[in-house]
Amino acid sequence: MTAVETRVGASLLDLPHHDGSDLYLLEGPQRLGDQAVVRLRVPKGTEVDAVAVRYLRDGEPRSVRAELVEETEVETWWRASFPVENPSVSYRWLLAGGEVGYGWVNGLGLVLHDPPDSDDFVVSIDPGGPDWHLRTVVYQVFPDRFARSARRQSQPEWAVAREWDELPAGRAPHTPLEWYGGDLAGIEERLDHVEALGATTLYLTPFFPAQSTHRYDASSFERVDPHLGGDDALAALVAAAHARGIRVLGDLTLNHSGDAHEWFLAAREDADASERDFYFFDDGSPLGYEAWLGVRTLPKLDHRSAGLRRRLVSDRDSAVRRWLRVPFNLDGWRIDVANMAGRFREVDSTNELARDVRAAMAETREDTVVIAEHAHDARGDLRGGGWHGTMGYAGFLRPVWAWLRGDELPDDLATGFLGLPVELPRLAGAQMVATMRAFRAGVPWSSVLHSWTLLDSHDTARFSTVAGTRERHLVGIGLQLTTPGVPMIFAGDELGLQGAWGEDARRTIPWDAPESWDTVLFEAYERLIELRRTSDALARGGIRYAHVGNDAVAYLRETASERLLMLAVRSEHEAVRLPQVELGARELTTLYGAEAQLAQGEAILPVEGPAFHVWRLT
Repeated sequence: MTAVETRVGASLLDLPHHDGSDLYLLEGPQRLGDQAVVRLRVPKGTEVDAVAVRYLRDGEPRSVRAELVEETEVETWWRASFPVENPSVSYRWLLAGGEVGYGWVNGLGLVLHDPPDSDDFVVSIDPGGPDWHLRTVVYQVFPDRFARSARRQSQPEWAVAREWDELPAGRAPHTPLEWYGGDLAGIEERLDHVEALGATTLYLTPFFPAQSTHRYDASSFERVDPHLGGDDALAALVAAAHARGIRVLGDLTLNHSGDAHEWFLAAREDADASERDFYFFDDGSPLGYEAWLGVRTLPKLDHRSAGLRRRLVSDRDSAVRRWLRVPFNLDGWRIDVANMAGRFREVDSTNELARDVRAAMAETREDTVVIAEHAHDARGDLRGGGWHGTMGYAGFLRPVWAWLRGDELPDDLATGFLGLPVELPRLAGAQMVATMRAFRAGVPWSSVLHSWTLLDSHDTARFSTVAGTRERHLVGIGLQLTTPGVPMIFAGDELGLQGAWGEDARRTIPWDAPESWDTVLFEAYERLIELRRTSDALARGGIRYAHVGNDAVAYLRETASERLLMLAVRSEHEAVRLPQVELGARELTTLYGAEAQLAQGEAILPVEGPAFHVWRLT
């Protein structure tokens, strides 16, 4: 247990704190051999006699004494420096004497026992992702279901046509073939909506030709599906988005292709074909080749193949590079099932693949971003100078769902929680926070900031269905837009679209029925997105928890120039009282939600819930 977990319901502002953000990493290394200069905040309520930093050098622990460099009425600041001799260096703080006695501060907080290195802070020579990504809000679009243009693209031979206002069948044999006819021109025609919401990055699920509407079974990486409008439609969409200041990301499957892919067809037809080693062929396996999760249509790629690596990554016209250049000018990629790409039995080239992809992208365009889909523990894949960040399923979506879930759950969540044979649990605030901290620990702070916070996606139930009420949904929005990371909103969330599982969530946007839109949700998204985009603390700041209770969680986001206090409430609770001295605030200016009271040296926060609040501290 950490000190935070043992003090549920009490003020946490008197605990020592460090998180690796700019406020605590005073000087970061640019190259091997540079010094990292770090500092630790120790409030007067938890005084210590001595502080040191333990860091790793070539796998061996070293330590350096910290010096007390500043002391105020409420806190002391300790500073230390150490050399960074490896691309990524783990470190943690040792506290001795005083009221602590003996303890460590790592990514989990104050730990009163000797911890392993896996949850330590990490400093890296890797500069991380581009600055523009930290200021953005991502809007995910599933092209077939978002909007169809007046051009009405031709229907594929394999498709099962559906009317726009029909719900997906969801669990029928033809589910992957349900075709609504959304296209890239339709997205371009609806950019006003994206701009009005305030989102500044479009993330498109795959646009390559395929034999399904989800298009994760690409038959080529060299052209845009003509049923979406073809190459010209993508170039036009990106140009129109860029003209509005909106970036555009694509979706690339490095783990597999489709079984109709030109490479796979050539490899199956001729055992001597140059593409034969692009895949894992095995005459002893049921399919004769390895496929993603055994799905026949998704043969797995073998990244040991130099020829595959050239065509996917390194060649000038490779799949990774060509779409980043004129005339398409994509701003980056989201990598599908990145946790599995390059991994199969004894083969593990994932980190090498990630570094190669990022290097190829940077050589093509310096300001691109690459985000890995990873539904589990991605921390081991975020320290190698590859993916800039990951999608926060495990470290954000799951704990928020468990804290804000409604009373009535969809069958998928009532009988199996995201791959686990249990119902989605209802957890307390301390469990939610502990999960979030655990998944932020052990990686560079830049990886935390560039990872996506999401409430749902095209692969999950809609959060509106999980939360059960608009009020709990609003709390989720607040958490998503103010937690460290880049918010990713699945198109339709802002309108209150429902969906009990992934395919059910892929409903069309009801453009012709605006009376069905939840305008209260839309306005909340609009206000919080504006706050997120204009706040330095929300873009780059560290996070310090002030109060963690069963039903209310308060936390600070801080930079040297801005400090914000958030309160997330799932139900009515006893008033949270934070000492003004420890809070370091003479005034709380309400930016969202209700007013806080200042009385007798305390900030008294609202008790009603579900609710979400944001205050600026001055």
